Amino acid sequence: MDMKKVLDVPMSQIAEDSPLPSNPPPTYPILSKRFFRRHGRDVFSCATSWFLVDIVFYSSNLFQSQIYHRFIKDHDPIKNGHQLAFRVARFQAILAICSTIPGYWVTIYFIDRIGRVRIQMIGFFFMAMVYFAIGIPYKFYWHNHINDGFLVLYGFTFFFSNFGPNTTTFIVPAELFPARFRSTCHGISGAVGKVGAIIGTVGFIWASRNQKKDSKPNPERMTVALVLLGVVCLVGLLVTYFFTRETMGRSLEDNENEDDD
Repeated sequence: MDMKKVLDVPMSQIAEDSPLPSNPPPTYPILSKRFFRRHGRDVFSCATSWFLVDIVFYSSNLFQSQIYHRFIKDHDPIKNGHQLAFRVARFQAILAICSTIPGYWVTIYFIDRIGRVRIQMIGFFFMAMVYFAIGIPYKFYWHNHINDGFLVLYGFTFFFSNFGPNTTTFIVPAELFPARFRSTCHGISGAVGKVGAIIGTVGFIWASRNQKKDSKPNPERMTVALVLLGVVCLVGLLVTYFFTRETMGRSLEDNENEDDD
């Protein structure tokens, strides 16, 4: 019945394994009490998880600018702009190879073994721990010691983001909703996530604003910002635990049957 609206060939010319029901269940719009009763919790969990992870993810990406310039210049003086551009690109490539890409591959291996919800919880939890490890001592130590240990911790934020909510927030909305609501609910979740991206971007600009006009960000603000990112990850962990439903082993037909029951 849904495909009839987008097919050029009449449905009567397509052989069906089973005939359509003579009395199909009544449909209902997305802005209705019935929709919110059946799917409101799922929309909330998907949108909120996406919102929270984008706050953290976009802040982490912007934080790179505070890391690689200081790390590169401290270890080897830069002679010209071409040399700086090459070293920054090399730094970003190494970071992706060592953290971002492995996180995706680990997710691919485990996603049908331990499930989407557990992966999302693992990611949020370890991201929180890493941000606390970076943020709490930032003012007293990391602010003046952007070294190899700091880069390892920073790389873990991207690893557990991709072995975690940065991957599962794309997957769960695509598996959780009936066909006629799937794209809309996925779009709502993504749009709410981009609101989180805006908040993360603005928050990072505030945190990195330097009152002393030197090359380093304000240590007090960066400490508060990094600790808050850890708190955001813990909120994401709680939202996932209490509201997100597991879709591992669940066929797309199950969504339609559950919606019709």
